[in-house]
Amino acid sequence: MRGLWHGYHAANVLLRLNADLLLFAAALVVALVAAAYLGTL
Repeated sequence: MRGLWHGYHAANVLLRLNADLLLFAAALVVALVAAAYLGTL
């Protein structure tokens, strides 16, 4: 149980540290999809 808790805590810390990177990647994907859609009009 303790190992499970430490694994969850480590994953949570990594997610918090990389949240801005994930948001940046998501914004980039959204911008590329929007550009591709507008390019087909």
